[in-house]
Amino acid sequence: MITAIVFIKADVSQIPEVAQQIAAIDGVSEVYSVTGDIDLIALLRVRHHDQVATLVPDQLNKVPGVLATETHIAFRTYSSHDLEAAFSLGAD
Repeated sequence: MITAIVFIKADVSQIPEVAQQIAAIDGVSEVYSVTGDIDLIALLRVRHHDQVATLVPDQLNKVPGVLATETHIAFRTYSSHDLEAAFSLGAD
């Protein structure tokens, strides 16, 4: 599974609507409203890199109110949830 993190600058008067439209796109697992220089962060989870290459420019960037995006591809996942699951194997 490929995970991409997309930073999104949006028209501030449309942030909730933009977030809802992005969340409805197939391949988008989560959308967060955040503080700082960007307005939203979307997490994409897809099977192939080509899906990111079409999902961002062909769908996400075309949502009305999206002003700019910056996409990052995740190499590895480090999560306390994953570590807890791994260490609990055979604990029963």
